[in-house]
Amino acid sequence: MQHSGKHAFVTGGGTGIGLAIARALAGEGAEVTITGRRQEVLDQVAGGRIHAMAMDVTDEAAQFETIAKAVVERGPIQICVANAGIAEGKTLQKTDLEFWRKIMTTNLDGCFVTIRECMKSMSETDWGRVIAVSSIAGLRGLKGAGAYSASKHGVIGLIRSYAEEHMDSTTTFNAICPGYVDTDIITRNVESIKTRAGLSEKDALAVMTSANQHGRLIHVDEVAQSALWLCHPNSGSINGQTVEIAGGQV
Repeated sequence: MQHSGKHAFVTGGGTGIGLAIARALAGEGAEVTITGRRQEVLDQVAGGRIHAMAMDVTDEAAQFETIAKAVVERGPIQICVANAGIAEGKTLQKTDLEFWRKIMTTNLDGCFVTIRECMKSMSETDWGRVIAVSSIAGLRGLKGAGAYSASKHGVIGLIRSYAEEHMDSTTTFNAICPGYVDTDIITRNVESIKTRAGLSEKDALAVMTSANQHGRLIHVDEVAQSALWLCHPNSGSINGQTVEIAGGQV
């Protein structure tokens, strides 16, 4: 129960990676606020140490109000997990400015505002952990997903910059960069690949599993355990780093 008494804030916490991280932190004693756009989805997984608050990360005012309310109800945030994002791809000539801005507003702007608002209370404590969920696409270009890749590169840039900015504090900033993780996003991408490439469901899935060097999808708990490691009291010297979870070298 190493996080007993600590308040963790996890965006996109109703499903997938965010939910796995929230449950792992709650299992270590943290009071965890999870957010997402759909209250009904959050309510299905809330309970015990997991508390649901609807919030859209693309809405700056909503983030300001929700995070402030969470602090009032559960104390200063000492673990911030900026996980909310969307994974959609388009080739260069099919990417209009509306699509570009949608990806950036969610994945990059949303991450920035989450960290900024959580840091208001975290900076008043004697210990903190900030984790952003980026992607292997944040470390290399991803064919057919320039906007998504750029947004995830930007997330890593934020983390590295804030790590330098707060180097004299006890707060660390790190990014987790998963490959293809077994979540609902995979199901949606399989359908998209089937339609675009005319592949069978099996072959469409193979496109993604083969991108992970060990040839399988990553389980959400593998990502969650990496987050727990970054939050460990003895991980204070891990700062400004990217943790790649891709089954091999990225």
